[in-house]
Amino acid sequence: MPDIAIIMGSDSDMPKLAPCFEILEEFGISFEVVVSSAHRTPEETKAWAKSAKERGVKVIIAAAGGAAHLPGVVASFTTLPVIGVPIETSLMGGLDSVLSILQMPSGIPVATMPVGKSGGANAALFALSMLALSNSSLSKSLEEYRVRQSQKVIARNEKLQKEGYKNYLKELGGSK
Repeated sequence: MPDIAIIMGSDSDMPKLAPCFEILEEFGISFEVVVSSAHRTPEETKAWAKSAKERGVKVIIAAAGGAAHLPGVVASFTTLPVIGVPIETSLMGGLDSVLSILQMPSGIPVATMPVGKSGGANAALFALSMLALSNSSLSKSLEEYRVRQSQKVIARNEKLQKEGYKNYLKELGGSK
């Protein structure tokens, strides 16, 4: 049984959610991934959302672009926490998706993550944080993950200080 369920309105959203999948795998958390559209397959989406809790799902991550109704539609059929991941669009760069997910009416909450790959990564980490409330081992793993993140930043700064900004920038490909 999956702890986390990930639903997206189109399979074209999958590459943008790759960081989400990678983080959940890194933490060894079971998850399922499905494609179902709030507009094109509403009955299937409804059935999937309504059955999530009985399948053992504890948190749902829903990704959508454009009108981005999927997270709200899913949330309307379950009391499980739903995390919305807005997908970039060519029209407004994803701002339309953010606003669609963010503007949920009172009573049907959806957490909203940032647009882009960081949205998928943050959604995974937010879902893990929720699961960690009742899982001390996962809580410890999340604390260790944050320490590793800090160590990466410290190491990058040490390298910057040692090499100077011009050389460091050249290595990053930002200067000629």
